[in-house]
Amino acid sequence: MNTIYLVRNIDSELESYLEAFGAVLITGPKWCGKTTSASMKAKSILKLQDPDKSQGYLLTAQTKPSLLLEGDKPRLIDEWQMAPVLWDAIRTSVDNVRDEGLYILTGSTVVDESKIMHTGTGRIARLKMYPMSLFESKESNGIISLKQLFNDKNYNIDGLKSNLTIENLIFATCRGGWPSSLTKKTDAAKLLVAKSYLDNIIQIDISTVDGKKREPLKVQYLLRSYARNIGTISSNKTIIDDVNSNTNLSESAYYEYVNALNKLYVIEDIPAWNPSIRSKTSIRSSNKRMFIDPSIAAAALGVSPQMLLQDFETFGFMFENLCVRDLKVYATSLGGSLSYYRDRMNLEVDAVLHLNDGRFALIEFKLGTKQIEEAAKHLLEVVDLIRKANETRNSQKLKDPELLMIITGGEMAYTREDGIKIIPIGCLKH
Repeated sequence: MNTIYLVRNIDSELESYLEAFGAVLITGPKWCGKTTSASMKAKSILKLQDPDKSQGYLLTAQTKPSLLLEGDKPRLIDEWQMAPVLWDAIRTSVDNVRDEGLYILTGSTVVDESKIMHTGTGRIARLKMYPMSLFESKESNGIISLKQLFNDKNYNIDGLKSNLTIENLIFATCRGGWPSSLTKKTDAAKLLVAKSYLDNIIQIDISTVDGKKREPLKVQYLLRSYARNIGTISSNKTIIDDVNSNTNLSESAYYEYVNALNKLYVIEDIPAWNPSIRSKTSIRSSNKRMFIDPSIAAAALGVSPQMLLQDFETFGFMFENLCVRDLKVYATSLGGSLSYYRDRMNLEVDAVLHLNDGRFALIEFKLGTKQIEEAAKHLLEVVDLIRKANETRNSQKLKDPELLMIITGGEMAYTREDGIKIIPIGCLKH
């Protein structure tokens, strides 16, 4: 049965990159849709994981890798990291042909850089793909544009409404942004995709990512502890102690396991923003714990949508992960990146969205409306800190934030008198 292709945010960016570079590498977690999106642009495909041909492909890669590059261009090399020698072969081909849009590479793990002779700088561009945002899965109506919020001071969002109920948001969080889940007929089947993804990571991928055998039970407890600490800056020691309440995981093994999960794009912490607005000793610099998709946290904890409807505190942390995932998807076309701010005076901002032109937005995530006043207070306090810090400087003054936003699980968008934008996640797009 043919399924309709859902447009991804990365599609237009991939097209632009193919016009500018000889090859493009798309990275990201398994099952997020890399191969499907790349196939829409490719004119020939080499699937290194094809069980009938994989062994022959790998032998060819060792003897004459250029043979695997033959085919109509752009040529897609799927899961290229199975034969790292292809990287240098592609770089050489790009140099020799001197044309753009020759190859698309996809990979679900971070490759061992020691197996690559050259970086490919200037020849092979890199794109990061995430699981689907709510707009890509057609659950956000997309009537509020993040790009327009940055670029149009007169952009009126007042009165615009989301179609998503809290039940919809909880289900979307547990289901995740996995494209294959959207094609399932029942809700039960849709929820099984995230569970199966997690089982594959625990039982297989965690050991095959670098050929080191790891114990599935320890991986399971580690992911469960990570899920319990989602959206926090809990220390490594806190997580290790939590894991060791159920099993025995040494500190060195913990870092090794976490490194493997990073290579698989399962976890993706958010770094701290360290502006010079307080003493360096006052600003916390630990990463905030996050998964690439909130459904991994739900699956690791074994919680269902019905359970989260009775536990809004837990869902609040998962909602933050949902918003972070979507913002990362939307920010890619703007050249954006995310961090967070927190200091030892308990002043925090959930996310700081930085654009490559120096503009930035301060963002809070609040599930309901009751916490909006407190969130607004945090945003305005950070703005005040920036302005006070600038009063003592003659040069290198910090910019004011371009945007102050509170992203909610509510229904209606509006602008407060202090200029802060209240935006339902179900209205947002890139």
